[in-house]
Amino acid sequence: MDTTSTADVAPARIASGGARPHPIAQAPDAATRRLVLAGVVAGPLFVVVGLVQALTREGFDLSRHPLSLLSLGDRGWVQIANFVIAGLLMFAFAAGVRRSLGDGPGRVWAPVLFGLYGAGLVLGGAFTADPALGFPLGTPDGYPTEWTFHGGVHAFAAPLAFLALVAVTFVIARRLRWEGRRTAAAWSIVLGLACLVLCVPFGPATSIRLFVGVALGFAWITAYAVSLLRR
Repeated sequence: MDTTSTADVAPARIASGGARPHPIAQAPDAATRRLVLAGVVAGPLFVVVGLVQALTREGFDLSRHPLSLLSLGDRGWVQIANFVIAGLLMFAFAAGVRRSLGDGPGRVWAPVLFGLYGAGLVLGGAFTADPALGFPLGTPDGYPTEWTFHGGVHAFAAPLAFLALVAVTFVIARRLRWEGRRTAAAWSIVLGLACLVLCVPFGPATSIRLFVGVALGFAWITAYAVSLLRR
């Protein structure tokens, strides 16, 4: 028996045989739902754990220090685990998206970009940033004059994650327009542009903007994951 509801079909396309509805998403089975649920959990977990550390770690000032510096020092393992777990959850979500989407735009590139975002998070945790701006306490103020190998990999991981996140908002926006969900598509583009502006690593209040950009991007991922589960 066909379980696809009328809410889950795209507008009819005119073909040689006449108008025929195209499915926009597959009804998720239990395994797929668990994978998609990873996308619901990843953002709140990462943001809450990061914010708690930012408010409690001695010498850390979010107005000066980027969140990645929390991976350093005696309790640095907490933020390292936070990065890696969030990245692994994004890998699971990418697989869930691939299994959830039917025909149409974004079926290939959306999972790839979500996976790249996860890869950036895992690399950002596995390869820590170099000490900077006086954190951890006792290290020199200012930025390091030379990067270590792990610091260089970390510096590559951050833009990889941010650019993948911004790109996937546009891929999903195209998908949503194809599904006839134009308002949701517009919001996806607006949030993608906001993340792009906020995550530019120059200008005033850089570390706060980066944190807000990451939180906003994860909020979008959570919202999209919930929308997939509701199908």
